[in-house]
Amino acid sequence: MHFSPEEQTVLRFADRLTATPADVPDELYAAVRTLFGEAGVVELASAIAWENYRARFNRAFDVEQEGFCSLDLHPKVGGSTDSARPASHGQSDSNVEENQ
Repeated sequence: MHFSPEEQTVLRFADRLTATPADVPDELYAAVRTLFGEAGVVELASAIAWENYRARFNRAFDVEQEGFCSLDLHPKVGGSTDSARPASHGQSDSNVEENQ
């Protein structure tokens, strides 16, 4: 996967905010501010912090995925990207659909 220079800057920002302790160098903050402006930095940092909060909260309570989204980021040999969607809470896909 290839990321644009702007996307790489955002990913570096997210990595630094997600680390413990969070530490964003002045140069990186300035680069993000140049891309998005001051309000954009606030919005981006808020979104990153919220996702970090949710990930840590879910880990603390051993919350597992519900199976709403299945991504196959590693295609199988031969080019097939088909992947089985895991059943939610031990139910088959048909049972999950019936219960919705």
